[in-house]
Order: sequence, then C-alpha cells, then structure tokens
Amino acid sequence: MSCSKTPAELSQPPEPVLRFSPTAWAKLLFLRDLGETEVGGFGISAADDLLYVTDVQLVRQVCTGASVQFDDAAVGDFFDRQVDAGVIPARCGRLWLHTHPGNSAEPSGTDEQTFWRVFHRTDWALMFVLARGGQTSARLRFHVGPGGELEIPVRVDYSRPFGSSQHELWQEEYLANVQPARPILPDRPSVLEQFGSELREDIWDDEGWFGDWPEDLVDEDDQFFRVKEPRHVEQSQSL
Repeated sequence: MSCSKTPAELSQPPEPVLRFSPTAWAKLLFLRDLGETEVGGFGISAADDLLYVTDVQLVRQVCTGASVQFDDAAVGDFFDRQVDAGVIPARCGRLWLHTHPGNSAEPSGTDEQTFWRVFHRTDWALMFVLARGGQTSARLRFHVGPGGELEIPVRVDYSRPFGSSQHELWQEEYLANVQPARPILPDRPSVLEQFGSELREDIWDDEGWFGDWPEDLVDEDDQFFRVKEPRHVEQSQSL
C-alpha cells in the first residue's frame, strides 16, 4: 500500500530541529559538569545549516547556580575573532546556549525577558537550555513578518564527519572563562555585632562583581551584540 505524500504535504518545509555535532554535544556536556554553576556560551553554526551546531564557545563570565554574567569586553573580542575567521553573525550570534545545574531545563522568567530584550531586533534567534539531568529546551523565535516562536526538538547528528573530544582543551577554556561568583556577605554592622572586632576589615573588600549593566546594548552598524547577565539569570547584549 502506497504511503506517498500529497502535493500539499510535499510543499511544507521540514520541521526545524536543533542539531549538535557529536563533538559539540560532548563539549557542552563536559562544560556543564565541570562545576556547580550555570555556564553560558554561543553556538557556532555550520555555513550551510544555521541550526547545526559545530562548536560551543565560551566567553569570560561570572556564574552562580542560577545566573551567568558575561564580560562586556570579552563578548566584543569574541565577535572580532569570529569576523576575522570569516564567520558571519548569523552563524555565531543567534544561538544562545546555557546550562542549568538542576534537573529542570524550563527557562526562568528572567530567561524569557532576556531572550526578548536581547534578541528581539534580530531576524531570528534561539534559546537553548541543557539541565544537569539531561533535560533540554530549545525555543526558536522569528522577528520578521508576523513573527512567532516554537519549541523545536534537539538531536545529536552523526550523519556528518566530526572530530574527537578534547577534554584538556575544553577544561582550559572553562578555567579561562568561567569564574564562580563570590558569595554575598551579610551587612558589615550585623556581622561585627555578632562576632566582634576581631573580624579583619579586608574580608569586606568590594571587588565589584555585580555592577550596573547598560540597558541599550545594540550596535546598529555591525549588528553585533554584547552579553551581560543580571544577578539571577543570563542576560545577553543584543545583535
């Protein structure tokens, strides 16, 4: 019995799927499990398929178990390197990837706000979350025409050639870019009252981990974006 598709079915575009090369997927899993914090980065797409992730790239960031805060200058340097390598923004600045150290890959409310605020001026963008327990979430959003968004499936694609794992290099990249945030200490007077004057003054040094991030991060000329994160959840600067 024939199961051929009708002309209407044949005219429908295939369902979009976010696909990772085995090497890119292995790297993301490795980075996720190196520490107890979230980790954020950018997916690098294949030139002939913008939903096929060939690599995951980190930038300098300060992380907690519920947040990732990208360094402003590091993101600019990242895009400079990509341009020098001939990678257009659509291949290196549309896939926003981050991990959750818990078992839920459901984007938080701040994730949703960040996704809109940072990427709403792009033609399209994708937010991907990988949780510690293996759960995933991939949201593809369009900002052209009437716009729209949809959840799409995630696959590891073994159909193309792929490289071997490089744990030592991946660990070096992680250590060079991921900085766990210092815990926020109680107010000085209450601690002094509780423990006395023997506390050293220098433990209260303010290193400015949590500064104010600019609101308007769009570069109208080259359409690159920078990424900054608030305390609670990832925040990117816009393309």
